[in-house]
Amino acid sequence: MTDETSPQLDRLIAGYRRFRESGWNPNRERWATLRDGQQPEVMVIACSDSRVDPAQIFDVDPGEIFVVRNVAAMVPPFETTPGHHGVSAALEFAVQVLKVKEIVVMGHGMCGGCKAALTQELRGTEPGEGGFIADWIAMLDEARVPIAAQHGTTGRAAEQAMELAGVKVSLENLRTFPCVRRKERSGDLRLTGAFFAISDGVLHVLDEASGEFAPAD
Repeated sequence: MTDETSPQLDRLIAGYRRFRESGWNPNRERWATLRDGQQPEVMVIACSDSRVDPAQIFDVDPGEIFVVRNVAAMVPPFETTPGHHGVSAALEFAVQVLKVKEIVVMGHGMCGGCKAALTQELRGTEPGEGGFIADWIAMLDEARVPIAAQHGTTGRAAEQAMELAGVKVSLENLRTFPCVRRKERSGDLRLTGAFFAISDGVLHVLDEASGEFAPAD
């Protein structure tokens, strides 16, 4: 251990200082309203990929969206088996405590998690060596079958089909949660699927009736 910082941490600290000057100080009144709690009306479930920050894509202020990010923007199905259910806990908090009115599942282009689900390249690896990822993206195994049959397991067409299918799987899994089903049925909660294309910066929104994604703009 040394007292020296790394170049990576130095960049973060420099960014923090810019934030204090341009983000915190000019908006102190906004931050003051957040001291005693948060009241976001939207939950966004997105990928951990460093290129797809929901706050940046949707250009929102602090306190506007409640965000959960993980590999491939996945929502696991409702289950009560022992374990640490991080996404389920965050979902429960958003729906039951914060009472969000909208949940947006946002997939994205060039998703490494969806690509790995398609190729199954991590299948059989040990936890800590890829096994945790393999187990997580196995939630896409069923959706993978028709995609692999139509497009194969390599190439951009197959990858994008897997990315879009991942959004639909997460929406299906969201509806296995009793609190989500109940609130969607009563009109207190709306679920939306979205896809952000890194290549051209266009956001697409899912029309669940047709199963198609269309540009938001």
